[in-house]
Amino acid sequence: MEILTESFVVNSKGNTDIVDITNEVQAKINSSGFVEGNVLVFVGGSTAGITTIEYEPGLRKDYPDFFEKIIPSNINYYHDQTWHDGNGHSHIRASLQGASFTVPFTNGNLLLGTWQQIVLVDFDNRSRKRNIIVQITGKKKNED
Repeated sequence: MEILTESFVVNSKGNTDIVDITNEVQAKINSSGFVEGNVLVFVGGSTAGITTIEYEPGLRKDYPDFFEKIIPSNINYYHDQTWHDGNGHSHIRASLQGASFTVPFTNGNLLLGTWQQIVLVDFDNRSRKRNIIVQITGKKKNED
C-alpha cells in the first residue's frame, strides 16, 4: 500500500454554498495510478465541510434550509462577540458537518451510489478559496 497526497482549490460563494467536487476527486485517483484503495477528502478551515449528497436543485435548497433551522445565522453567538466577524453560525455548522469524508474505490473508480456526489459545503458568510486535500491510500495494478 502506498499513500499519495494531492490538493486542488475550489472557489465558493459562502453562505452554505454546495459545490460538487466528485470529478476533481476522481481525476486525482485517475492520475495517481492506484486501482484500489480509499480516498480521504479534507477541507482545511473551520467554516467548511465535506460530505456526500445527491447534487440536485431541490437538495441544494433543502440542505441550507436545514442548517438555517438548526443553527440560525441571525442570532448572536459568543464567537461573534469575540471576533466581530458574524460567522459564529458558520463554525458550528462546519463542526457538525465534519471536515473530511472517506470513499473506497476499485478498478480506479469511486464506489459511490448512483445519485451520490462528494461535495464541499462552505458555511462561511463570505466567498472563499478553499484548499481541498485528497489523500489516496491504495495499490497500483499488479501490486500485492
